[in-house]
Amino acid sequence: MVFPADLKYTSEHEWVRLIEGNIAYVGITDFAQRELDELVYVEVESVGETLGKGEVFGTVEAVKTTSELFMPVSGKILEFNPALDEKQGDDPTLVNRDPYGEGWIVKIECTDLSELDSLMDAAAYEATVA
Repeated sequence: MVFPADLKYTSEHEWVRLIEGNIAYVGITDFAQRELDELVYVEVESVGETLGKGEVFGTVEAVKTTSELFMPVSGKILEFNPALDEKQGDDPTLVNRDPYGEGWIVKIECTDLSELDSLMDAAAYEATVA
């Protein structure tokens, strides 16, 4: 499994990567996508909403289960990855193939960057799933 050092991780297996100022991408970890197996659907209906840390922003559906997606930090949902959206790219398996790159799920505007300090770094997250 891969654990990129430039990410912060949650115990619910989401990751967050700051890309510019307070703008970040959020996705699920390599561990999470492996546990879920092949994803068949990703749903995010919270674009435009401001959500608190730990609130549900969407769901991922695999053949055998559906899992909620939780905000790693508080923020406004700016964009749902169009490559995953059934109305556009409709390729949820992109999360399986590239969970830390093209398989990002949402782009957010963080409202409290200090919340990043409460998340795990790569070594801490790896220790929780190893």
